[in-house]
Amino acid sequence: MTEDLVLRTARTLAHEVGLEAVTPGAGAALRLLAAAGNARAVVEIGTGTGVSGVWLLRGMRPDGVLTTIDGEIEHQRIARRVFTEAGFPSGRSRIITGRALDVLPRLADGAYDLVFVDTEATGLASCVEAAHRLLRPGGVLALNGVLADGRIADPAARDVETVTTRETIKAIRESEYWIPALLPVGHGLLTAVRC
Repeated sequence: MTEDLVLRTARTLAHEVGLEAVTPGAGAALRLLAAAGNARAVVEIGTGTGVSGVWLLRGMRPDGVLTTIDGEIEHQRIARRVFTEAGFPSGRSRIITGRALDVLPRLADGAYDLVFVDTEATGLASCVEAAHRLLRPGGVLALNGVLADGRIADPAARDVETVTTRETIKAIRESEYWIPALLPVGHGLLTAVRC
């Protein structure tokens, strides 16, 4: 997938502040998921410098609003500028500063079409639980980085992040509330439709 100047700039800025943005393949998958679901309301956990946000906004309806949550004000400042440079008016994004687990309880139940989670593995299970409440039936959950650079398939990998990610994947796979599929793009994108 080729990225335009806006996305390449946002990716460079992510690298400069020590973040790893979604890959172009994962970004294209996010845009596809947003477009396929005709998404009007999307929650993103982990704003970064706006790379994934631009991909999501490009797939959403023209009247769609992206609610993006991040604890780093500097990252959000960059993302706001990136969204503007990508041609999205300020009303298309709602940028909230704070810890996701503090912000998510304040968002409306069943009001979202897609929830994208790009955060540390230790918060995944709580984010999945919140996503189930936030998503409308038929809404989509997407978790970034679930292959953990090959550690998930390595039984010898027993670090906290790997174990937490494995447990979250297993819980989604075995749940009657989700219809999951692993998309092998980027560092692994676990997607699941809310039943």
